[in-house]
Amino acid sequence: MNARPRSLAWDATAAIEALAAADTALWVWTPAEDQLRFTGATRALGLGPLAPECSGAGFVASTLPQDRSLAEKMLKPQEEGAEIAVRLRMRGAETCLWRGVWLEDGLRAAGVVALEAKFTGSDRDTLTGLLDRRAFIARVGEVLTQAGEYELVVGDVDRLRRLNEALGHERTDLVLSALGSRLAAAFPKDAAAARIGEDEFAIIVPKTASHTSYRVREALEQPLRVAGFDIYPTVSIGAVIVEGGPDAPDASELLRRVELAVESAKAAGRGGSAAYGRALESDSLSRLALEADLRNAFVRGEITPFFQPIVNLKTGAVAGFEALARWRHPRRGLVPPDEFLGLTADLGMMNDLGLLMMTQSARQLAEWIQRHPLAGKLFCSVNLSVGEIERPHLCEDVARVIKEAGLPRGALKLEVTEGDIMRDTARAAEVLQSLKDVGASLALDDFGTGFSSLSYLARLPFDTLKIDRYFVLTMNKDEGSAKIVKSVVNLGRDLSLEVVAEGVENAELAALLLEAQCHYGQGFGYAPALPAQEAEVYLAESLADGTAPLKQRSA
Repeated sequence: MNARPRSLAWDATAAIEALAAADTALWVWTPAEDQLRFTGATRALGLGPLAPECSGAGFVASTLPQDRSLAEKMLKPQEEGAEIAVRLRMRGAETCLWRGVWLEDGLRAAGVVALEAKFTGSDRDTLTGLLDRRAFIARVGEVLTQAGEYELVVGDVDRLRRLNEALGHERTDLVLSALGSRLAAAFPKDAAAARIGEDEFAIIVPKTASHTSYRVREALEQPLRVAGFDIYPTVSIGAVIVEGGPDAPDASELLRRVELAVESAKAAGRGGSAAYGRALESDSLSRLALEADLRNAFVRGEITPFFQPIVNLKTGAVAGFEALARWRHPRRGLVPPDEFLGLTADLGMMNDLGLLMMTQSARQLAEWIQRHPLAGKLFCSVNLSVGEIERPHLCEDVARVIKEAGLPRGALKLEVTEGDIMRDTARAAEVLQSLKDVGASLALDDFGTGFSSLSYLARLPFDTLKIDRYFVLTMNKDEGSAKIVKSVVNLGRDLSLEVVAEGVENAELAALLLEAQCHYGQGFGYAPALPAQEAEVYLAESLADGTAPLKQRSA
């Protein structure tokens, strides 16, 4: 008897088992639903906490901080057929390659994600030719089988995201490639130079080698020129000393320790150095506790805007305020912004912070306008965080906030940075115009410190330029700073833009700015950022006195 032919059918279970066995997963991203779905080996890829589906913000927050700009770029809608190829590392997992394509007129994207080793089959970083993270860990394990004292050093290139914004990814890759070549040339081949992250380089050498951290810094901090720009890299360095032999720690654990030292070095400012010690472990636990507190702070209403006055230099009247985020911690008191803003970014919550600040500031401004009609056209500036200009529904949120607060057109002023504009000027122009159309006014923050083109500035719908405080603080002592301030003021007038000078610390600087015909001043010479109640008292007293008080001496 002939056997019945078996029909060929799609076996979903078998397909999922095959994906899991290959340490591979399928993903589908639908921006309109803010939903990223996974099928396959999610746990092996570091996606277990996100599976089977998560939001875009949750996905970005789960990547390592240095990879988050790439994760955001991956989720940004593109035209149909556009390909996706991104290297990302999730927390607690190895680096993975994400590949896919945009479908259905850019309404969704789909693709595959797998461990980088599965795709490449190589132990080399494709950009620099150095060992990659996986191969470096293996090499460290081999080295530590031999008795002796060794030093593992990691150098983290500072401000790589700023470099990406200014130069673009392709030119930044040229910088990283050059840095990799310099590191390799500074040490013998058996030192196992590696690129272990987007902006991290590593080396392991016998402790008998002298001044290893100094040699790493000397190799990576040499200036270079790319695309007409002089680049002066700075590096935050972490180091750990370890004994090789049968009792040596696991290589992955050792790398974790040295990366804790790198984080400690970065906390001290650009170009810092730190060695691993047990105290860093407790610092790391404290950071975890602070992360949990910060998430709850949004729910409990502990984060509120403080308001710094912006004064009309000609009349001395308070023209408006800039809203700045402050965190009132129930036990620690007022947490400084530099302690929680970076953490907010690491958690992927900057968009949440931006919306919160807009909403609360708009409500407060509406109350002040109603209670103080003599204040005239009072405004409030709110900063858009890096990348917020690209987030979906920004314009709809701004329109809703303005309408619910009942604010007049232009009263809510949104401040954006040059880096946000320069990433995609055509898209930025569309978003900025939409923000103007729904009733917001626009300011370009820290003008003169970035890489913007004047041709872009002339085409973009800004109302205000803000001069960086450094130029203002030094204009009474440095002729170059004074010329820059005057040039920006004249440029603003030529383009029919108002100009705000930050960093007005005393009456002398205010007089120089007035002489240069600058419109507004802002700084500690008038007042720091104040709680809402104190800011209203300042406004009321200024209206009663006819002018805002100004310190006569330097702060």
